[in-house]
Amino acid sequence: MVLKLVSSPYSTCGQRVALALHEKKVPYELVPIDFAKGEHKTPAYLEKQPFGQVPYLDDDGFVVYESRAISRYIATKYANQGTKLIPTGLKENAVFEQAASTETANFDSFAAPLVGERLFKKLRGLQTNEELAKNYHTSLAAKLDVYEKILSKQKYLAGDEITLADLFHLPYGAKLFHADVGAGDLIDSRPNVKRWWNDITSRESWQAVKDGVKSSA
Repeated sequence: MVLKLVSSPYSTCGQRVALALHEKKVPYELVPIDFAKGEHKTPAYLEKQPFGQVPYLDDDGFVVYESRAISRYIATKYANQGTKLIPTGLKENAVFEQAASTETANFDSFAAPLVGERLFKKLRGLQTNEELAKNYHTSLAAKLDVYEKILSKQKYLAGDEITLADLFHLPYGAKLFHADVGAGDLIDSRPNVKRWWNDITSRESWQAVKDGVKSSA
């Protein structure tokens, strides 16, 4: 049975999962959710995703939600095909988990709310708290200074092979370059971060989902 990715086509978290599916060359069906109609808050949807968020994955009746958890599930289930996204060696896996935690704690924690303030609030007709946005920008800049040091010594965040930890950055990292967010300089002004960013954004998987997720089955 073809995997079903239940998500808005434009969800950043849906993109994160679709990246893993494309890297692992796993066909999937997108089941689109319309936020405007509140489809993610219906009783039927909440039975699958109790927080009313997107995405969730339906694998022949087995349902898993949270984009990073779904991505790990895909990378593990299809370990023997496509790109190897999670190292199997004890020490290599520890370094991968370290890099994955770095993305969550030191990138997403600042990039996501920065994008939320300057872009998503505007799209919802809400007023941006620019002081708060500037604080997120400053904090993210400090974190990316550390990324610059890490990436001066290795090609990717977990070493010299790409992993999910790198791919997890793509959806919100790309939105830093949106005109309303105006934070692309955070990446472009750091040579090693920029080199890494150009590498991961050039991958076929990102090119396939950057403008919206579509079924591949």
